[in-house]
Amino acid sequence: MVKVANLIAAFILLALASSSVTAYDPSPLQDFCVAIDDANSAVLVNGKLCKNPSLATPDDFSYSGLDVPGNTSNQLGARVNIITADLMPGLNTLGVSLARIDLAPNGGLNPPHYHPRGSEVLLVLEGTLYAGFVTSNPDHRLFTKILKPGDLFVFPFGLIHFQLNIGKTPAVAIAALTSQNPGVNTVANAIFGASWPLYPEVLTTAFHLDKKLVEDLQSQEWVNPT
Repeated sequence: MVKVANLIAAFILLALASSSVTAYDPSPLQDFCVAIDDANSAVLVNGKLCKNPSLATPDDFSYSGLDVPGNTSNQLGARVNIITADLMPGLNTLGVSLARIDLAPNGGLNPPHYHPRGSEVLLVLEGTLYAGFVTSNPDHRLFTKILKPGDLFVFPFGLIHFQLNIGKTPAVAIAALTSQNPGVNTVANAIFGASWPLYPEVLTTAFHLDKKLVEDLQSQEWVNPT
C-alpha cells in the first residue's frame, strides 16, 4: 500500500508539472470546463461537453482509488491506471492527467511506447526502475537512469520510452502528463498487433527479420498494460 505522504508528494509533482511547463492542449478561455454527457445543458470544448459551471461540484475535481495496487498478473507484469477527464471530469481543458504505474518484481515492464499529445514526468514511489527514452531521427540517442524512491525522470514529448522493474519487490510510480488525454501508442502492439496485419514484407525489410518470425509475432496476443 502506497503511503499517504507519497501520494501527497505525487500530487505536488502534478501541480509543479502543470505550472512549470506549457501544456500541449489549447489554453481554456474559462476557469474550468467540467465534462458532462448531457448535450442539452452543455457546450463542446476540447472534445468534451461542458457542464454548466453553476452545477459543478467538488466531486468533479476529485478522484479516489489511486492508492489501490494495479493487477500485474499479465504477460508484461505491468498495470497502468491513467486518470483522464473521463474519470475526473474537472481535468477537462486543464492540459494535465495522472497515472499510477505498477510493475511486478523481477522484470515487470511498461513496454516501449510514446504519448502523441504530451510529455511525462515520472516519480518513483517504491522499487527500483530502469527507465529511459530514445531520441528521434537521425541520432536515436538512448537516455537511461536507474531510479529509486523519490527519483524523478522526464520523458520528452512524443519520444519512445519505457520503465522496467529490475528489483525483487513490486515497483510503483506516478506519472504526470501534460495533456488531459495524452494518448499512448505501444510500439510492439502497433507494429505486430495491428487489427489488420501489416504485410510481412513491410516488417521483414524494416526490422531485418525472417518472414516466418514476423508471421509468428503477428499471430501472438499483444497485451496493453492499461
